[in-house]
Amino acid sequence: MILADKIINERKKNGWSQEELADMLDVSRQSVSKWEGAQSVPDLSKILKMAEIFGVTTDYLLKDEMEPEDNSIVPYYEQHEVTTPLKKVSMEDAAEYIRLRKETLPKIGLGVFLCITCPVVLILLAGLQNAGIIGITENVAAAIGLLFLFAQVGTAVWLFITNGSKLGKYEFLEKEAFDTEYGVDGMAKEKMSASDPYNRRALTTGVLLCVLGCVPLVITSVLGLSEVIIVGMVDLLLLAVACAVYLFVSVCGVHSSYKILLQTEEYTYDKKMQNQKLEGLTRIYWLSIVVIFLAVSFITGRWDMTWIIWAVSGVLFALIRVIGESLINTRE
Repeated sequence: MILADKIINERKKNGWSQEELADMLDVSRQSVSKWEGAQSVPDLSKILKMAEIFGVTTDYLLKDEMEPEDNSIVPYYEQHEVTTPLKKVSMEDAAEYIRLRKETLPKIGLGVFLCITCPVVLILLAGLQNAGIIGITENVAAAIGLLFLFAQVGTAVWLFITNGSKLGKYEFLEKEAFDTEYGVDGMAKEKMSASDPYNRRALTTGVLLCVLGCVPLVITSVLGLSEVIIVGMVDLLLLAVACAVYLFVSVCGVHSSYKILLQTEEYTYDKKMQNQKLEGLTRIYWLSIVVIFLAVSFITGRWDMTWIIWAVSGVLFALIRVIGESLINTRE
């Protein structure tokens, strides 16, 4: 066995991912991947450190002729309970995952767009009716607006379910540690580098849309213009935010696929474990918001105003998320 094979063998016997081993050695995951792919050789200090954490001799690691049974030190995996072997992601799996993300994320982004803009018609008709510009009653205006609202939400839910199910096979990539076969990391890096310009443009455009979308509403409110104009600016803001979120999901979401495969940034093993601990809180929070939104909307009948609950909830969720992560880190 050569050094590369021995590193793979010992790491898997201990049930560690490449990311976990990299953290123990204070190197990048890519360095471990290169060692295991025989693309490079660790320096002596890292070999000494590996011998210590694997519970093996340096002779065993460095001498190709020495097999595991020749090793005189009791390894870690014989002293501790071994965890479930990590799933292996092949080049075919990685390619299919990226293809599915490119296929489904724009449709999921469209669903989010429809959810954000669902009250636009309702708000517009309510404003026009109150100003006497259209000759329909308040109930008729509300009925037409609600028809568009529920139609858009229903379409969005259908898009979420049909496209989300296609990615179910690869859900573990975002929640668990995994190993990648030789070549996957290189492919993901290459594609991520190629998509960087598009990702930056989409991110910049999205942020600008969110910021600039508020400007007309603020100006019209300060100038005290008519209610109809202010209502129009509210709709314009919702459309701008919806377009921004569509870019975030459809373009930036595809870019994050490469980070998921490389298990970097927000997709490291530690972050995944943190997300799993916060998953229950997240579900309870958003289910509660849905209940509050529907209850307030039906009781007050002000569907043209209650959409603000979602905007406030988004800001509060970010704050709650930060607090939750801080508490988890403190306990650990």
